[in-house]
Amino acid sequence: MQVIDNSGALLIECVNVLKQKVNNGWGSVGDEIVCVVKKARPVNAATSASAVKVRRGDVRRAVIVRTKKVVRRPDGRFIRFDDNAAVLLNNKREMLGTRIGGVVSADLRMKGWGKIVSLAPKVV
Repeated sequence: MQVIDNSGALLIECVNVLKQKVNNGWGSVGDEIVCVVKKARPVNAATSASAVKVRRGDVRRAVIVRTKKVVRRPDGRFIRFDDNAAVLLNNKREMLGTRIGGVVSADLRMKGWGKIVSLAPKVV
């Protein structure tokens, strides 16, 4: 799953979907997950260690913002994205990064993730 914020992670793997008793552990847009960072931006001497928020192997929380699985909207439309993407969170359920670099689903606003929707360059 891709990471579309500037936290430093590039690729994550979902380990667990939180607070999801129905749907057999499948995650949808707006669901909070526990994930492991599989690939992160390299750290060089020019960037300080404090600027890097995540490293490879870190276990973090994230919220799903795009899915390849079709989602049905209340008005009857179906929406699907080309890939799966997430935004990393800290333990207080706040965004780890300060920017979002990609399209997010409008369903996030209904699920209580208005901060992510407001920072996104495009909402579909």
